[in-house]
Amino acid sequence: MPSFAEMIGHLNEASPGPLYQQLERKLRDAIRLKKLSPGDALPAERDLADQFSVSRITIRKALDSLVSDGLLTRQQGTGTFVTQRVEKSFSKLSSFTEDMKSRGREPFSKWLSRTQGEVTPEESLTLNLGPGTPVYRFHRIRYADGSPMALEYSTIPAFCLPSPEAVETSLYEALERSGNRPVRALQRLRAVLFSDEQAELLHVAPKDAGLLIERRGFLKDGRVVEVTQSYYRGDAYDFVAELNAL
Repeated sequence: MPSFAEMIGHLNEASPGPLYQQLERKLRDAIRLKKLSPGDALPAERDLADQFSVSRITIRKALDSLVSDGLLTRQQGTGTFVTQRVEKSFSKLSSFTEDMKSRGREPFSKWLSRTQGEVTPEESLTLNLGPGTPVYRFHRIRYADGSPMALEYSTIPAFCLPSPEAVETSLYEALERSGNRPVRALQRLRAVLFSDEQAELLHVAPKDAGLLIERRGFLKDGRVVEVTQSYYRGDAYDFVAELNAL
């Protein structure tokens, strides 16, 4: 049976750059390529240091980076594991697609609807748009590695995109191509219980706990470019915020 180092590839001391960055890339690639699966345990740091012929400090720096990105999870007294739950940071404005790809998971969307219409009275308040303003609405199920993770409902002012079909996989990528990607956002998180319809779409039981994120995204000039409601499975997501004392 190959060793852990043989499975993900040995380090090359002749390559430029710090060894911990090499190891970090190899671990990241191993997770992305499914050489390491969610829930898999990594060898102890001492064993990794022996296998890769590096110091434990090098091992710790590589693992720290992946723990920070949510790819690995440390469990006190147990060890380090490939993350099963998704950790979503509140400190970074990123899309679902970007979050999943950065964690080595394959994002996919199933469209429920992509439509064009006029802003509703409620939307006019949240988007700061006048009555009759055209908007695009996007409703879809978000998947990671084939598993449903969230329901997403977005409303975008029509001036931000050439058409609803401009959004293929990532809404933010489409907005960026049009020069209208939000630069900041306000988000609100609250607990919800899934309805029968939502539960069926997410393959959970009715009344299971979920997390609702309501987001308003803004352009640099202050205009609202996005209003999104995302219903996340409570058994698959952890939301993390970094707090600093003043």
